[in-house]
Amino acid sequence: MALTKKQKEVLDYITEYVRENSYSPTQKEIQENFGFKSLGSVQDYIKYLTNGGYLLNDSHSVRGLMPSTVQQNTEEIPLLGSIAAGVPIEAIENSDMISIPVSMLGRGKHYALKVKGESMIEEGILSGDIAIIKHANDAQNGQIVVAVVDNETTLKRYFKKAKQIELHPANKTMKPIIIKDKECEIRGLLVGLLRTY
Repeated sequence: MALTKKQKEVLDYITEYVRENSYSPTQKEIQENFGFKSLGSVQDYIKYLTNGGYLLNDSHSVRGLMPSTVQQNTEEIPLLGSIAAGVPIEAIENSDMISIPVSMLGRGKHYALKVKGESMIEEGILSGDIAIIKHANDAQNGQIVVAVVDNETTLKRYFKKAKQIELHPANKTMKPIIIKDKECEIRGLLVGLLRTY
């Protein structure tokens, strides 16, 4: 469940307040901090954040709001569709969001893609995995990249040679994609995988 900018601000305020005081702000304090016209607005935010799993709300207590520890350690990133680990396929632009453990994300912007195909199985990247990608326009030799070739997207290990780019699969039954430098556009670097069983 993705948050709007304002919902995130309310959640961040409550989280920071709890961190500093070891108890949560009252609804009145939240109202005053954000200048909301009524307590009803505060209650709407609290209801959304509670239903989304971001907050725990003890309705019997004036200071009964607690940030959910599960949500504090995750970050929402866009799930942009599928990527081929095999023959290049067009990446489908979706706008779904997915929660990722913060520990998987470093600096910079990230997005996720669902892996389809078998070309990276020897790297332990299986069809159905969620690949966590850091936005990047260039790569070092040997890194696993999201590359666009002829408007189609693929996940491969990147090698830049003198006059060409080689995109290597991790599957003995498949050959590398060999192209001219200008024919390959890097869209990101693989930083992690999520898998559900």
